[in-house]
Amino acid sequence: MPVVDKITKILLDAKGFDRYFHSIRILAAGNGEIKAEMKVTSEHINPLGTLHGGSIAYLVDVISSLGLFSHERGYKPAVSANININYLSSSREGDTVEILANTLKIGKTTAILQIQLKNQETGVTLAKGSNTMFLLD
Repeated sequence: MPVVDKITKILLDAKGFDRYFHSIRILAAGNGEIKAEMKVTSEHINPLGTLHGGSIAYLVDVISSLGLFSHERGYKPAVSANININYLSSSREGDTVEILANTLKIGKTTAILQIQLKNQETGVTLAKGSNTMFLLD
């Protein structure tokens, strides 16, 4: 997990949008898979009191990227080229969201990852997504 630790430190030290990462806890990472969790707080919710779709999109982007970086072939500069998300259920402030990502394929120029967000207490799937990443190196 040293690669993920290094990236986590970079994100935690970030001053821009990635400062949002402080509320995510990485539980396990390796072999292109990652498991994380996030407690839903007031900064993550929309006016309806549920987890904001933008928060979910951020989790899909960042956690799938870390999943790629944890793969033995994945630690290279990469950017998201296409993110797809199906929003299936809602989550409220105080809930804990479990985030699972795994690498499906790493090719010469792209990598494909899938990700699932679940309510940790109920097991209900909140969202499923995929991230096609363009490998820069």
